[in-house]
Amino acid sequence: MIAVEDLNVFFGRGRTRSHAVRDVNFTVKKGESFGLVGESGSGKSTVLNCISGLFTHWTGRMEIGGVRLAQTRRDMAFCRKVQMVFQDPYGSLHPRHTIDRTLKEPVKIHRFGDANHRVARVLDEVGLGAKFRFRFPHQLSGGQRQRVAVARALILEPEVILLDEPTSALDVSIQAEVLNLLQDLRREKNLTYILVSHDLAVVSHMCNRLLVMNRGKTVETITRSQLRSGTISEKYTKQLLVAGKGYDRAAVDQFQDFS
Repeated sequence: MIAVEDLNVFFGRGRTRSHAVRDVNFTVKKGESFGLVGESGSGKSTVLNCISGLFTHWTGRMEIGGVRLAQTRRDMAFCRKVQMVFQDPYGSLHPRHTIDRTLKEPVKIHRFGDANHRVARVLDEVGLGAKFRFRFPHQLSGGQRQRVAVARALILEPEVILLDEPTSALDVSIQAEVLNLLQDLRREKNLTYILVSHDLAVVSHMCNRLLVMNRGKTVETITRSQLRSGTISEKYTKQLLVAGKGYDRAAVDQFQDFS
């Protein structure tokens, strides 16, 4: 479903030029949930923004469903096929639009019919229901807002959903609910996910395979079973796994700087 080959991204010019993504390659099968993990600044969100079309200054080759992606603005067909759920449920919804208006807007843009039925259906699918339809974002909790963001992505019936740290802004008690919702929706609709996260626990829950990144480069691709068992070959990934278990002063003193 998704193929990325020799992806490179630069920011800035001259002495301040930064090579943010360096020769990244991976493929994702239809119906698979694939993770991109790494510490802050590793380039994982940049990769996602290139796939979505938010960044256009990249080189390499990318395909969705066998169709090669251009650097130019993506067409309507791409937007129907690929949707994105952003990290911040507070900033990704218009504060003066009701949930009904937020969900109807993409339906109107893409000229789909029966907007009322579509809105009612996706609200049920994300576990909210009709009682939330005419509320404003400030009247919802963080978890409820993120469910609305998921509903907005689903309403165009996409095949691919790009998830940029979808639970990092939520309370720990709410994170599992949203992750389980995403898992159920993927199975029911045979969706393909790319999940960006720095939280290895989230990735091990959601993804069959994951690509580990450091400073824009690929470290290795591993499976969920390797992550859970700790049978990992690269030192950077082992260090990331230790760091994900919580603060340990003795462990931190042994950490290396991988440049």
